[in-house]
Formats: sequence, structure tokens, C-alpha cells
Amino acid sequence: MLQGSFSSIREAFGRTLVKLGEEDSDIIVITADVGDSTRASYFKEKFPERYFNVGISEQDMVNFAAGLSATGKKPAVVDFAMFTMRAWEQIRNSISRMNLNVKILVTHSGYSDSGDGSSHQSLEDIALMRTLPNMRVIVPADPADVIRGLPVIMKERGPIYYRMGREYSPPITNGLDYKFEIGKAYVLKDGDDLTIMGAGVVLWDALKAAEQLEKMGISTAVINLETIKPIDESTIEYYARKTGRIVTIEEHSIYGGIGSAVSEVVVKKYPVPMRFVGATTFGRSARSERELLDYYNITDKSIVNSALELIK
Repeated sequence: MLQGSFSSIREAFGRTLVKLGEEDSDIIVITADVGDSTRASYFKEKFPERYFNVGISEQDMVNFAAGLSATGKKPAVVDFAMFTMRAWEQIRNSISRMNLNVKILVTHSGYSDSGDGSSHQSLEDIALMRTLPNMRVIVPADPADVIRGLPVIMKERGPIYYRMGREYSPPITNGLDYKFEIGKAYVLKDGDDLTIMGAGVVLWDALKAAEQLEKMGISTAVINLETIKPIDESTIEYYARKTGRIVTIEEHSIYGGIGSAVSEVVVKKYPVPMRFVGATTFGRSARSERELLDYYNITDKSIVNSALELIK
């Protein structure tokens, strides 16, 4: 499989998708006029006969993919996360309801399209997609997660929503030796007093917060919940019992997102006090994704403050 490291999550995605296209001639890529921005255009350069740009017509893009899937092909819809939501009805009726083998591979999620402002920033998509029967929802943490995870995604049968950012890609899982499995969470750091759970680039802040808490004498676990649906209930229950406190962090609304998904498990399996770090409103324009994470307090500092509330 693809080797090496990438500073950009979309760059890792584009290169990995080409490699997978070399291995499987049934993979077809469909995009809504954002091939260059998502790096799906790398696939076009190598396999122009298996690449389709339908223009700014997301509903057509999804229905076209559904039709290709019905013929036995393996279509990958590649788009910005925000604009893929325009086609939520088609995703529901044409893909999820029929349990078709379509992969929805999105970039520019969360605040990652920082310069274009709230109209381009998707902070609701996990909530929308995880409500759909048959749909699995996966959020890689960094380029290394994409390289190890995307090949598994593309070999799976059935619909999957795969959520990535854009450029900002701090190294979170580099050097970690684990094999990606759908439905499995990964322990980035173990601990006994508190657990931080999340997915995506904000796990960088989770690890920084854990370091600060350790200096205060608070043993902190950090869990990469890469699969939001189906979520790893056993790992969540284990750490709820072990540490008795959970803080979730996400580059998404706290309403219906990762925090909600974790709390649904906790309240059923082993209720413990929780705090939620994430978005509560629309975004805004900024010079960088990091600037927005800081502005909206989705940071290591917010995690530490939430952790100290729970400890007290």
C-alpha cells in the first residue's frame, strides 16, 4: 500500500485513491466540480475514463453513483462535506434505503474551509449521516489514518460516509502500529482518572490536554473514536468504568455529534459525568482552521478546564 507521510489529509486521500484505482478497475470517482480542491483530480489524471464531473449538481452526483452501484461498480462520491448535504434526501432514498455500495468521501469538513466562512463549513454532517440506517460514519484523524483506513473502506460492501478535512493535518497517529477496523476505537494514550474521546484533527488538542493534566497528577486516557457509527461500545464502557469521567471533543456541533453518540452509549451501559467540547454555533471566515478552533474554544485549554470540573 501507499507509503510515506503527507502534511495534508486531502493529499494523502488523493494519492491513496489513485493507488486503490490501480488495484481495482471497478472503482469509479464522481465529483461535483471540486476535483482539484478535493484532490480527486489525481484519479482523473490516471483514469480519465473512470472519472466523472457532473458539475455543481450534488443530487445528480448521488443518484448517478447509486445507478453505477446497481450495475456492480464501486462508485466513490467525492465532494466538500457541506455541499454533499444538499443531496441528503438522495443519500437517504437512493443509497441508504437501498443499502447500495456507494462510498461518500468528503473533504473540507468542520472549519477546514476557513477562508470561505460559515456557508462552506460543515458542522452538522455527522449528526445527519449517523441517523441513516445502513450508513456507517468514519472520521480519520490524520494522513496516516487515511492511508491505513481508506483501503479498508473501499473494500467494504455498503454505504459509508468518510469525513476528512483539508490542509491542517497535525500528526496524531504517525508511527502507531494498528490495523484499521470499522467499528473499533484506538487507544492513543492510556490513563486511570479521566478519558478524552474524539475523532479527527482535534485529537491533537486531546493529546496536548492529556500531557497538561498528567503534570497536574491526573492520569488521562485519549481514545480515537475513528468509527462514529457503528461506535465501539465496549471500549467506551470499559473507559467509563475505569476512569469514571469522560470529556468528548469534536470539530462538529455538540448536538447530535460525537459527544451525543458517546453519551448514548454511556447512559445505557455505565452512566458517568461527561463534558462536551465542540461547536455550538455557525463558523466564520478566518485565515486558518487553527484560528477558528482557537476562536471557538475547541482546544486543549477547553478540555483541561472541562476535565478539572469533572475532577472537582
